Amino acid sequence: MRSAPALKPLAAVPRAVPLLLALALLAQLLWQAGRPPPQARARDLPPAPPQAALQLASLGDPVALSRAGMLYVQGFDEQAGLSIAWRELDYKRLLPWLQRMLDLDPRSQYPLLAASEVYGSVSDPARARLMLDFVYARFAEDPNRRWPWLAHAALVARHRLHDLPLARRYAQAIRLHATGPGVPPWARELEAFIAEDMNELDSARALIGGLLRDGLITDPHELQFLSERLDQLNAAVPKH
Repeated sequence: MRSAPALKPLAAVPRAVPLLLALALLAQLLWQAGRPPPQARARDLPPAPPQAALQLASLGDPVALSRAGMLYVQGFDEQAGLSIAWRELDYKRLLPWLQRMLDLDPRSQYPLLAASEVYGSVSDPARARLMLDFVYARFAEDPNRRWPWLAHAALVARHRLHDLPLARRYAQAIRLHATGPGVPPWARELEAFIAEDMNELDSARALIGGLLRDGLITDPHELQFLSERLDQLNAAVPKH
């Protein structure tokens, strides 16, 4: 049997070989460092399929497809380990996806929650308004269940966009249409306080007076609070 060849000592390796290996490793590291990082682009989100195609693809379970579609859309926030800022998303493609998913499952709160609290919180006013208007447009279809997202939209319009007329429009829709027993008093009172912020004190007084008369607010603490606020507004009337 032939014996295995003896290993040469490290000192026998020509000095140029380790130097060449080190240079090759350095060149590889520099090449990797100089490569531009991969760019995850929100425009990769494809256009939303037609509603008829989605209904056909749901195989009789549109609720499950709606949930899967929302997960698919939100998956574009993370692509290949890269986090995409919401302000970089293509909202003109995002909006139809939210609309289609809500149409598949009208009782779902997921698309409206995502629009008002996630995508609507972007620092870009144009994108934020697109999401808030979507919530407002779909609120009237089921106001007693969708009022939380329009209330949040009103607060975004008031505090982030500093658009008090827009905030009041949203709040007014809640007062007029969200009249079910599950709607809390503060949601119906929101318009009055926004009118006060706008220095429209006559409107604020009229709104609070109406809330006290309509009988929809029955909590004694809420009634006392509104009565005291109305007294304060009445006391603020300039004397001639």
